[in-house]
Amino acid sequence: MTTRTALIGAGNMARHHLPLMLESGADIRVICEPSSDNYEVTLDKLAELGAPSPPNEPVLAEMLAKHADELDAVFIITPHNLHHDHAKTCLEAGLDVLLEKPMVMNAAEALSLMDTRDRTGKHLVVAFQGGLSPQIRCAADLIASGELGELRTVTGMIWQGWKGNTLGTWRQLPEIAGGGFLFDSGAHMLNTVCTLTGEDFESVAAWLDNRGTPVDIDGVVMGRLQSGALVTLNGCGDCIPGLYNEVYVNLTGGVIRTGIYGERLLIRRNGDIEYREVDNLPQMRGAWEQFCQVCAGEIENPCPPEVGLRMAKLWDAIVESASKNGMPVRAS
Repeated sequence: MTTRTALIGAGNMARHHLPLMLESGADIRVICEPSSDNYEVTLDKLAELGAPSPPNEPVLAEMLAKHADELDAVFIITPHNLHHDHAKTCLEAGLDVLLEKPMVMNAAEALSLMDTRDRTGKHLVVAFQGGLSPQIRCAADLIASGELGELRTVTGMIWQGWKGNTLGTWRQLPEIAGGGFLFDSGAHMLNTVCTLTGEDFESVAAWLDNRGTPVDIDGVVMGRLQSGALVTLNGCGDCIPGLYNEVYVNLTGGVIRTGIYGERLLIRRNGDIEYREVDNLPQMRGAWEQFCQVCAGEIENPCPPEVGLRMAKLWDAIVESASKNGMPVRAS
């Protein structure tokens, strides 16, 4: 099925998504990108992929006024501080929205988008690989079913060379990015943990270290879920290359091991000697494919704004606790 699409933002991440978008039926009719350099590089990428060259309308309101009637959906891949307003405007223009992560800057913006989604009746899907991953959804269903017993603890870690890779970019400007490593790459870990557990945090204690930059580079979070289960999260954004990320979910009847992007799923049940990989699930092929399935009514929305709200409330609590040198705060 072909989906008439506008690409809102045409930077590196947008170009990363293009191959699977085109393979999954995206007909990119127009681009909205204020940087002429980004636009030209994206045209080169589209040409390389054998796709036509859409026009650029760099102002969102003008793009929608000219093209909304000929579009079905938009993919918003802009800096974090623009996500709320861009998504709200596109939903109100009658378009389904796939929104890059993190969904918004805070819980208030998340609630606003949920209200807009409900009022317009359009689809809003957040492009978190973990939330969209069949492996993570399978694990979340397994946890919720009680088949592996009571949830006891969750441990997550993400280690990357993020500091050097983002030096000099908007990702290290707090007023645009909303946070540093733990809110950018680390958002995958936060969202996946929220998706796996399926519940809000009751309280949070957090410490963030900027390591001489304007935003957090290292971070440690401890929390208690509303069920009483305990969570520890570790993020280091200035590491040697080639490190991995992990999430462990410890239940009374077994352990679930996965990655923050949902790229694998291993389970060790009580009595097993080692982990067994769950290998009968489809691999996640990109956010756009599942977004189109949601819009077509083929699947339920696996990563709705409700999950974005849960993560936003967690992030708000992390920021508040870190500003109080790790004092526990309510995460409601």
